[in-house]
Parts: sequence; structure tokens; C-alpha cells
Amino acid sequence: MKHPICVNSDCKICESSLCCTKINNFGVKRSGIEILKNVNLHIHCGDLTAVIGPNGAGKSTLLKAILGEISHTGELQFLDANNGTTKPSMGYVPQKLDLDSTSPTSVLDLFAAAHTNLPIWFTYPKKIRERVRESLALTHGEHLINKRLGELSGGELQRVLLALALDPVPHLLLLDEPVSGIDQKGLELFYQTVSTLRKNYDLSIILVSHDLNLVAEYANRVAFVNNRTIECCGTPQEVFTNEKVIQTFGLDWSNRFQRVEKDWVANALLV
Repeated sequence: MKHPICVNSDCKICESSLCCTKINNFGVKRSGIEILKNVNLHIHCGDLTAVIGPNGAGKSTLLKAILGEISHTGELQFLDANNGTTKPSMGYVPQKLDLDSTSPTSVLDLFAAAHTNLPIWFTYPKKIRERVRESLALTHGEHLINKRLGELSGGELQRVLLALALDPVPHLLLLDEPVSGIDQKGLELFYQTVSTLRKNYDLSIILVSHDLNLVAEYANRVAFVNNRTIECCGTPQEVFTNEKVIQTFGLDWSNRFQRVEKDWVANALLV
């Protein structure tokens, strides 16, 4: 069901009960050490916001604070289409999942353990199997349903974890470097899948990533975390041509974005 246009003029028409996530003057301290300070970020439904930055900048800490796993200062607001507060459901995909490669636990067992009280290795009802198969189909992983977790490749495991995070489809999806160590083909498939899900389900997605080329291609907005705060935020073009980002990553993508703009103009003239 579509929701009305948000009171906030920046927001779009929302299909989700979560219209936007506002992070205001956010800060995190652990063991007396300041990890994040004065973090401000506004995320709309249907947008993929990528969080980039050097190692140790606090990117994963930001996600864990949003999840409620660690305490924070400042304000975290989840607003509905009428600018009222709401409590969103969240899905989360971690960087990695340590598994015993000798365990007989299957993908089906993992889903059943997460969503039923049935013991694993039980004979599951047909409706459970169908639900798991439908969830896996969202990430093109339905063929993995009976495979042992220890037999999955890195890319297959991340597709399974993404499917699990989407069962049921959440309002806010948090991805913490979900494709670390996966080959280029697996990377592109994962990003394509996430992009399709974002469009189909009007998801708010926060993605921590080091894959800058794919971030530039798929993200709506990019937040650059450095020196314990967000030093710049905007479209991929705005962020990747920012001097601070260029100095940190040693990349100057000005020419790339200029070429993209020229292509847009050329294509427009052909219409």
C-alpha cells in the first residue's frame, strides 16, 4: 500500500511505513574512547546510502549503534509518511559468519531455526520449505536450500544471509561489508540483487563498503566517514570528487563523472 507524500518536502512517496531515518548529532564511546561524534545523516526510503571510509573510521560501529547493539548519544529517529515516529523492522547482513565446515546444518535448517521452534534436522512441513524457497528466490539462491552451510562459497553464503535478512522484508536493511572476499562476478551479482530489491520493496538500505566502483554505480547517496564523523555526504559524484575523499583513497574520478554527464547529454539529444 502506498503512503501519502511525507510532510518533509525532501521525502518521496513511500510504500513503506518507514519514510526516513534521521541520525542527529550521533556519538559513540567505547571504554571511554570516542569512536564517533557529531554524526548527522538523513536516509530516505527507497534509497541506498553507502558508508565509506578508511579502516577503523567507525563505519561498522555506526551500523551496530543503529541496530541497538551498542549505546549512543544524540538522536535516532525513524519517521513515517506523516512525519510521526515509527518502530521499523530491520534486516542485517554481517561481514562474515564463522561456520563449522563439518556441520551437517543446511540452509533450510538455518531458516527453520530462525523462524520456527522446530529443532533442526527435523522433517519440516511443506509450507516451511516453500517459505524458505521463496525467500531464497529473492536473491537467486533457491537452488541452495538443501546445501550444507559449510559447502557454500563466499558468494553463496552472502546470498543466503541476505535472503535471511529479508525474511520478512524489513523496513531498513543494514549491510556491513557483505561481500568482503568475494570475486568480481559475485560482487556485481550481489549489488544488482540489492538494487533490484531496493526498487521493488522501497527499502531504506545502509551499506558499508570498500567497493568504490560499485558504490559509484549503485548508491543513491554516499557518506564519507573519517576522523570520527561524516566529513562529507551527497551523491556519488559529489563525494567522489571531494578533495578529502580523493586524498584518502588516492582517486580522482572527476573525469569519470564528466564522461557520464556527456553520455547523458548525448543520449538525450538522440531521443
